[in-house]
Amino acid sequence: MLDLKWIRDHPDDLDAGLRRRGHPPMSAKVLELDSQHRDAVTNLQTFEAHRNAASKAIGEAKRKGEDASERVAEVAGIKDKIAETEERQRTLGAELEDILAGLPNLPAADVPDGADEEANLLLRSHGEARKPNFKAKQHFELGEDLGLLDFDRAAKLSGARFVVMRGAVARLHRALAQFMIDLHTTEHGYTEVAPPYLVRDHVLYGTGQLPKFGEDLFRTEEGFWLIPTAEVPLTNLVAGDILDESALPIRVTALTPCFRSEAGAAGKDTRGMLRQHQFDKVEMVSIAHPERSKEELERMTACAEEVLKRLGLAYRVMVLSTGDMGFGARKTHDIEVWLPGQGAYREISSCSNCGDFQARRMKARYRTAGAKGTNFVHTLNGSGVAVGRCLIAVMETYQRADGSIEIPEALRPYMGGVTEIEVPGSHG
Repeated sequence: MLDLKWIRDHPDDLDAGLRRRGHPPMSAKVLELDSQHRDAVTNLQTFEAHRNAASKAIGEAKRKGEDASERVAEVAGIKDKIAETEERQRTLGAELEDILAGLPNLPAADVPDGADEEANLLLRSHGEARKPNFKAKQHFELGEDLGLLDFDRAAKLSGARFVVMRGAVARLHRALAQFMIDLHTTEHGYTEVAPPYLVRDHVLYGTGQLPKFGEDLFRTEEGFWLIPTAEVPLTNLVAGDILDESALPIRVTALTPCFRSEAGAAGKDTRGMLRQHQFDKVEMVSIAHPERSKEELERMTACAEEVLKRLGLAYRVMVLSTGDMGFGARKTHDIEVWLPGQGAYREISSCSNCGDFQARRMKARYRTAGAKGTNFVHTLNGSGVAVGRCLIAVMETYQRADGSIEIPEALRPYMGGVTEIEVPGSHG
C-alpha cells in the first residue's frame, strides 16, 4: 500500500508513477476523499467536545438545583450529530482505504517503461540454447511416450490443467524440489520453513492478492484460501512485528504446492504442465533493510540463477517493464529458461523487490537501536524455482533422439544414482 502522507506531499509523483503503469491518475480523488475524511474527524472531535462541555454544565446545574432541560435537549441533539458524523467518517475512511488498497506499487526509476512484455529489457543470458540435431519433442510428448505423464487420468480426477506423474518422472520432480531446497538452505543462507497452505483473508491482503485478485485464488467453504505461492505465508511471518534492525535481513525459503485458478489464462498453454491449477514451487522471501533491498534483489536473483546453472540449463534474465510487473512490485527480474521442445524461452522464476508496499499493508517495521520511532521493512520474493517448469526444462533439454532422458549430474544423488530415464523396452 502507498503512504497516504507521501501522496499528500507528492500528488504529481503519484500520478506520474501510475501513468507509467498504464493506470489513470488518482491523486485528485484520493486527496478529495482524504480531505473529506479529515473534516469528518475534526467535526466529530468538535461535537464530542461540545457534548462533554454540555454534559458538565448539566451536572453543575443539577447540583445547584437549576433547570437543565435546555442543556439536556442540546446534548440529545449533539448525540445525533455525533452518530451521523461517526457514520460519515467510517464510510469515507472505508472508501479511502479501498482506493488505496487497489493502487499498484509505483515502479522504480530504472524500470523500463512499456505496456507489456515486449518492452522487457534483457539484462543477461547464460548458456547456449540447445537445438538438437533431431526434432525435439515437448515435455508432454516425451512424458506421454514414456508412459510417465498422464493428463487424461488427471482430467478424470480433477479436470483440465492437472497432471498425474509416475515412476521416474515423479521421482525426477521430487529430486528437483529437494535439490533446490537443499541448495538454498545449505549454500545460500535461507532458513527452511514449512508454512500452512491454507490462510485467512488478512494474510492475502498483506501481500496484495486481496482484495483485487480474488478471482485468481481458490477459497474453501470454511473461509480459508489455498495459497497461490509460499510468498503469502512466508512474508506474513513478520506481519505486525517490530523487528530489531540487527535481525535484518531475514531470509526464508519453502517448498510448497501452489494453487491458482488461472482465471485469465483461457486458451493459454492448455497442453502440458506450463500453466496448472496445482504445482510445486520453491519460494525465497527476504525481509530487508530499505537501504539494502536493491542489492538483496540482485542476490536473490543470483540464487535462483544458480539452480539453473547447476542443472546445465540455458536461461536469460529480463527486467520487466512497467506494464508487465506484478501489482505489488517496484522492480522485477524474470528468469526465462530455454525449452528446446518449444524453441522458446519461458519464465521459470520471478524475483521482485516490493519496497515497503507489502510492509505497510502488514504493518511490519523495524527499530534502530537508540533511535526513536520505527520504519517499515522492505520485502522481496522470488521463485527458486518453479519445480514443474524446471522439470519441463530438464526433460526437453536432456532428451535424446530415441525419447530417453539423461539425468543432469547435480540430480543423480537424489535419483539413487540413476543416470537416465529409459524408453520402455529399450533393453531387452
